[in-house]
Amino acid sequence: MRLMPILTAVLVSLVLYFLIFERETVLAIAQVSPAEESEEAVETGPAPVSVVVETSTAQPVDSAVVLRGRTEAARQVTVAAETAGQVISDPIRKGAFVEAGDVMCELDPGTRETSLEETRGRLREARARLPEARARIPEAEAARAEAAARLAEANSRLLEARARLREAEINQNAAARLSEDGFASETRLANADATLASAQAGVTSAEAAVEGAQARIRSAEAGIESAQAGVEGARAGIQSAQAAVAAAERELDRLTITAPFSGLLESDTAELGTLMQPGSPCATVIQLDPIKLVGFVPEAEVAKVEVGAMAGARLTDGEQVRGEVTFLSRSADENTRTFRVEIEVANADLAIRDGQTAEILIEAAGRSAHLLAGSSLTLNDDGDIGIRAVDSDNTASFMPVSVLRDTVEGIWVTGLPETVDVIVVGQEYVRDGVPVEPTYREAKG
Repeated sequence: MRLMPILTAVLVSLVLYFLIFERETVLAIAQVSPAEESEEAVETGPAPVSVVVETSTAQPVDSAVVLRGRTEAARQVTVAAETAGQVISDPIRKGAFVEAGDVMCELDPGTRETSLEETRGRLREARARLPEARARIPEAEAARAEAAARLAEANSRLLEARARLREAEINQNAAARLSEDGFASETRLANADATLASAQAGVTSAEAAVEGAQARIRSAEAGIESAQAGVEGARAGIQSAQAAVAAAERELDRLTITAPFSGLLESDTAELGTLMQPGSPCATVIQLDPIKLVGFVPEAEVAKVEVGAMAGARLTDGEQVRGEVTFLSRSADENTRTFRVEIEVANADLAIRDGQTAEILIEAAGRSAHLLAGSSLTLNDDGDIGIRAVDSDNTASFMPVSVLRDTVEGIWVTGLPETVDVIVVGQEYVRDGVPVEPTYREAKG
């Protein structure tokens, strides 16, 4: 029963042997020479290869920059104590949601309230000194006005005394000359001398009065300056007291540590009884609504990204989100030469967590491309990816392409003419210049 398959195999092997290795002998037996066969092939030419062709027309397609990135909290801060004290509030457990201004840690006030009352008393005392200091200014100004009036009166007396002195000098000179000529008595000359001496004494007294009035003015002006300095000192005392009150109030405010913004606690708040020092952490708060998508754009594609562009992302759990580009770095990372990009995404239900991996697509300017089936792509002898197309003379030719995007409907490629006849079946059996017999069918795209 096994004899027939063996005989068949032997027969087929003999036929193949004679067709391949004894071709000339077989042709001689058939009375056909190799030269005649070659001449017949030259006359008729190679037979065209039947292929299936689709006519593809370029279409505008949205482009996108594809990145690998991660989610990142919009804000994250570790709230720390600004003063020393013991925690007197119960802790809030991590995972709890806090609103902006909610108390997270409260410290024991100790003697701080007493210090505040003391500084407020100093402020009241400083404020009470100000009216008293201001009241001294009018008194000093009144003393200066009185001294000025006395100076005017003294100047008037000095002028009068100097006029009398001049008159007495004239009378004395006249009496002295008459007495020398014997026309006046010695008594008259003595009276003239006495009057001159009295006038000189009057001038001296008036000059002393003027100097005294000037001294009083200087004293009054010094009093005014002193009173003004007292007012400034009182004001400085008030400001110093106000600063002390503000510092004491601020110290009391630091005893209550509140949430700076609404968010989730990433750690428990400080335990009851914990002794806090300046800089000791109370808790860490993160804000997840909105949340950021962070990626890094290569140098070759950074020009395609703009602030305000729409973007989407697919998270590791399959969830898809959309947002808007809010930041594009102007400085490249020194190690990777990439540029940081941030996308803001709404996260009202807080379903998206900080640190999730995301595949990000950022919208870019559209391009003209062809939608082709993946099976229509092929490689040339150099390993370049492309398609086989039908030329106007019904011969096959290779056209290289660039893959723009791979979708469920097909592959978007660029680098082709506006309209091209693509071989979709049989492209692997033809080479450049080989005649083809195309059968056209309607393109799916």
